[in-house]
Formats: sequence, C-alpha cells, structure tokens
Amino acid sequence: MSSTAVEAAKEAAAPEEQRQKLEAPAPEGQDKKAVVSYWGIQPRKLVKEDGTEWRWFCFRPWDTYRADTSIDMKKHHEPKALLDKLAYWLVKSLVVPKQLFFQRRHASHALLLETVAAVPGMVGGMLLHLRSLRRFEHSDGWIRALLEEAENERMHLMTFLEVAQPKWWERALVLAAQGVYFNAYFVAYLASPKFAHRFVGYLEEEAVHSYTEYLKDLEAGIIDNTPVPAIAIDYWRLPADAKLKDVVTIVRADEAHHRDVNHFASDIHYQGMKLKDTPAPLGYH
Repeated sequence: MSSTAVEAAKEAAAPEEQRQKLEAPAPEGQDKKAVVSYWGIQPRKLVKEDGTEWRWFCFRPWDTYRADTSIDMKKHHEPKALLDKLAYWLVKSLVVPKQLFFQRRHASHALLLETVAAVPGMVGGMLLHLRSLRRFEHSDGWIRALLEEAENERMHLMTFLEVAQPKWWERALVLAAQGVYFNAYFVAYLASPKFAHRFVGYLEEEAVHSYTEYLKDLEAGIIDNTPVPAIAIDYWRLPADAKLKDVVTIVRADEAHHRDVNHFASDIHYQGMKLKDTPAPLGYH
C-alpha cells in the first residue's frame, strides 16, 4: 500500500551486497532465468512511449487513455417514473450519513466511494455474461462496457490508495458495505435492470458532486495540491509534473461518463428493449 515513489526510493537505496547477491550466477546445472509462468516462457517486455520499461502488472499500456474532461458535469436525469423516484431518493438518503461520517475528508471518502462504485459494473457484466451463455446470444458490447466501468473504478481506488490510507474502522465499513451492496444490487439487477442502472446513474451524479467539492478545497488551498502517484501518470497518460487536482478532475470526468452510460442503459429498458438490441458505448473514457 506504500507510495510508488517511496518504493522506487527504497529500491534505489538497496545495499550493494544485496544487489551482488541478487546478480550472482546461478549454481551449475540451474537455469539462470527465473521461471515466471507455468509455461516456462519469459513474458514479452513492455515499454512505454518514451522507451522506458513498463512497470505495472495491474494494467497494460493498451489499457491507458487520455480522459475526456469536456463532458457536462451538471447533467441531471429528472426522475419521473416511480422506479426513477425510488432510485433517486434511495441515493439521496445515503448523502446525509456520508456527510456526517466523512465531512471534508475527501480522500477517505473517495476510497470508500470507489469500493462501492466498482461493484455494479462487475455484477451487471457478470449477469449479462451468464445470460449470453445460456441464451446463445451476443451482448452487443455491454458485457465489456460494464466490466470496463468496474475496472476503471478499481483503478480510481488504486490511485487514491497512494493519496490516503484507510483506517481499520474504514476497512471494516468497506467490508460490511461491500457484502450488503453486492448482494442487494445482484437481487435488484435480477428483478429490474432499469431500476438498477438508474440507481447507479444517480449514484454517479452524487460522485460527480463529491469530486467537485474535492476540487473546490484543492483550489482554495485547504488541501495540498501534491504531485500525483506514478500509477496515475501512466494510467491516464499525464505529464510528469501533474498534480492531485489533475487526477481529481479526470476521475470526476470518468464518473460523469459512468453516469451517462447507466442512465442510457436504463432508458433502453424503459423503451421495452434489451441492452443487446442497442450497441454499448465502448471506449467512452
């Protein structure tokens, strides 16, 4: 969980004798190359655009992207149908305890928010995957779209872990919230996909608002605008001198894209169609 910058400093400061031990020739009769896969094949060496070696295993160069921050942050889907109103007020009921619990501790709030936000895409993608298998039909890209959403939210979490570390009671809260939310959303998606997607759409609207407040405190100097972690620089293809404000701006844009995708998915169901009948908005980051 330690910062990637700290890890790099530790590696650079390793004692010389330890390096010599690691570089010592292997005993006779043994292969000098470590077997890093069960095939016994050395993996392909990946490099970045500048030619330096790729250091991440949790994502690859082809998973990186430059975020579109021009998306409308104030867009709101007005709840009209009964299920829309239920989803809207259910999300609003969670705002008050969130504000009391986290107040202006935005980094801690981001950690908890991303552990919750990464659940719906995985649940929805999994259920659509199973439906595709048992019905022998295509998903028109929606399985990939929802799983990409879940992975994107997880990368938000991995980034904010470099900014703040969760307390033990926050970890306990995440454990409880994930257990409840996963099962509740699983049942909700089985019962009514249009309600489930609408709920996530409103949840993402609230996430956009939360990150907007984060940005306000960064701009006001209440929170230090520190350099971003190395993982964020590579994932979003940021310049080396990028700051925390740049990352929060991008994460907010990601949440706005997730908002629109889920409202769009809900609208498809309201029109009496299935997701497989409409192409998914792939590559919307």
